[in-house]
Amino acid sequence: MKKLLILGAGTAGTMVANRLNRLLDRDEWQITIVDQDEKHYYQPGFLFIPFGMYSKNDVVKAKRDFIPSGVEMIMSPIDVIEADHNRVKLADGRHLNYDFLVIATGAQTHPEETTGLQEHEWHKSIYDFYTVEGAVALARQLRTWQGGRLVVNIVENPIKCPVAPLEFIMLADWFFTEQGIRDRVELTLATPLSGAFTKPVASKYLGNILEQKRIKVVPDFVIEHVDPDAKKIVAYDEQEVEYDLLVSVPLNMGSEVIARSELGDELNYVPVDRCTFLSPKYANIFVLGDAAALPTSKAGSVAHFAVDVFSENFLRYIDGLPLLPTFDGHANCFIESGFGKGILIYFNYDVEPLPGKYPLPGVGPFSLLEESEMNHWGKMMFRWMYWNILLKGQELPLPARMSMAGKAAAGQAATGKPAAGQKA
Repeated sequence: MKKLLILGAGTAGTMVANRLNRLLDRDEWQITIVDQDEKHYYQPGFLFIPFGMYSKNDVVKAKRDFIPSGVEMIMSPIDVIEADHNRVKLADGRHLNYDFLVIATGAQTHPEETTGLQEHEWHKSIYDFYTVEGAVALARQLRTWQGGRLVVNIVENPIKCPVAPLEFIMLADWFFTEQGIRDRVELTLATPLSGAFTKPVASKYLGNILEQKRIKVVPDFVIEHVDPDAKKIVAYDEQEVEYDLLVSVPLNMGSEVIARSELGDELNYVPVDRCTFLSPKYANIFVLGDAAALPTSKAGSVAHFAVDVFSENFLRYIDGLPLLPTFDGHANCFIESGFGKGILIYFNYDVEPLPGKYPLPGVGPFSLLEESEMNHWGKMMFRWMYWNILLKGQELPLPARMSMAGKAAAGQAATGKPAAGQKA
């Protein structure tokens, strides 16, 4: 019997376990999934906890509830991946052999990597919302906070859900307006990027939205350290931003087991072919989800589209057929912008976010690169879809590859005129 071993029962690992459990011949295949944490978190929901929109109970369920009965689940930390020997060593000394390995060990935050961040002011005047503990602690703080300088800082990219810091600061604008204290709050986004929206088309359509909300952007801010006593963050170029309340998006890194196994880059993400997820070094190792070193968003929608194309490709591969370069970096992200509205962006490796309608050309009901109430409800509906459809590996009636139908070409979107060779 052939053995498929999946490391990580987060979003990508759970989806691929469910999908391949249905597609593979169970008389010929044994599927095993390994994870060390019993709890599964709906991470996009962490964003809403500080503002009282969700509670902790809305974002956590038992991982075992989403693993099919035909898949063996082992709860254990992983010591090391011994790729040269086609086996994984667990923390208790057991070895698990495999014919094929899927690494889906995700990404985690590391506030300890930034000097001064996780010290005596951690969860007092300095918070995060990328962990459930941080989001809950921040919710307690915001309930009684009377105003001042609130700074959202991204330590370094890549991060999970790249639009979440933008969403947080726009929701903060809404939240403090609702609390009647917006005039006593100064909102600042300090980012290592060149701006809030770095793609030309997205910047054209959305570039002034933060200005309209009276949110200051400090671009090219690469943090060197936090001074928790003076309440300021300091960049490598000695630029300083003062705060009364700091909301940090700490350094994101892949799992430490990747470092111990010498499979990753400097941030513990595993290099793979960007269209097939296959390791360039090992012909029986694939990497899915946030663990992969890919030039696309580390987000649930990307994992969903990736699992869609990977599953069919894997069936080809085990039958001796070559892998097809089918994954195009497809992602769609709802951006909550406050006051019951949201924005939707849709892009892939080669095509930046463009205006248009989604999923039906000209119909929608969702609008791309526009604020709308429907986009807000799309964001809110995603939690139900996540728990009930996506995690269970069910297919959605949406193409896994990006479609250009109903979207302006990049040249037309950027200039307002038809692109060369395109009719108006």
